[in-house]
Amino acid sequence: MGKSYRIAVIQGDGTGPEVVAEGLKVLKAASAKFGFTLDFTHYDLGGERYKRTGEIMSDETLKELRNYHAIYLGAIGHPDVKPGILEKGILLKLRFSLDQYINLRPVILYPGVDTPLKDKKPEDINFVVVRENSEGLYAGAGGFLKRGTPDEIAIQESINTRKGVERCIRYAFDYCRTRNKAKKLTLCGKTNVLTFAFDLWERTFYEVAGEYPDIKTDYAHVDAICMWMVKNPEWFDVIVTDNMFGDIITDLGAMIQGGMGIAAGGNINPQGVSMFEPIGGSAPKYTGLNIVNPMAAIMAGQMMLEILGEGPAALAIEKAVMEVVEKKLKSLSAGQMGYSTSEVGDLVAGLM
Repeated sequence: MGKSYRIAVIQGDGTGPEVVAEGLKVLKAASAKFGFTLDFTHYDLGGERYKRTGEIMSDETLKELRNYHAIYLGAIGHPDVKPGILEKGILLKLRFSLDQYINLRPVILYPGVDTPLKDKKPEDINFVVVRENSEGLYAGAGGFLKRGTPDEIAIQESINTRKGVERCIRYAFDYCRTRNKAKKLTLCGKTNVLTFAFDLWERTFYEVAGEYPDIKTDYAHVDAICMWMVKNPEWFDVIVTDNMFGDIITDLGAMIQGGMGIAAGGNINPQGVSMFEPIGGSAPKYTGLNIVNPMAAIMAGQMMLEILGEGPAALAIEKAVMEVVEKKLKSLSAGQMGYSTSEVGDLVAGLM
């Protein structure tokens, strides 16, 4: 008998429950085939709960979530809730409280998927972004002075610690070595303007690089990274960067790999509880229509299995997704796939 894993499921808002249902369908099929057990516990967190009770996420719930092997998340974001309330109260609270200090974002173009980049093929778009996930501008340091007056001042500070920067960079080097493709790690920053924060990043990057002689290293400003991701994405293997820049370039990455419908990410604590989610958000206009693409949620489940150590099952899911997007789907866009949300889940699960 294989291992058993306790997974907390947060379906969340909008189309989150719909895509999570298909992800769970595929995960159950994979676990049955490869001989391990997934024990799912559902948590009612999101906009509807907040509207109903006024509660976002209790300390007791957060304490419970610490005891799971992983968290599987659908989407957070409700049109009737002011932006920032749910995101800070659930997403950022989980990331910071559970010390999920790595955001891992594969950018892979699968065969049969359209990319807006002219003449680029799957062999040209296959890299990973390692984003620091617990510091930087998202740490919430700052405030207002004279708010609401003509003399108002708003300050938002970027917090970068040696510990936080180094552990992110080390993870990136280790991941690059394990990935074993070009074995090239690129630091993305802005050393010519953000001279304090990225002096720390750059010094730490090259100090740590000395312990990884098998990994090639280079550096590029974030604006250059954005240009080259469009013009020459084949240059990249693994990119490591801070929280804000990582947030921006991974959305660009999602577009060049075919769109939000297939982009998944992991919020990783290598020593603790990690959380996996589709990138596309709650897409409230499609709620309940059974037309949204569940592939990103399915791939989030695939990432979860990979991080948990169930490599063969993760590979099987990825191969099934590749076959379905290449041979079955007309498009990755909602309502244009040629299949409903649940039918796409059936297609992938049927290939397990």
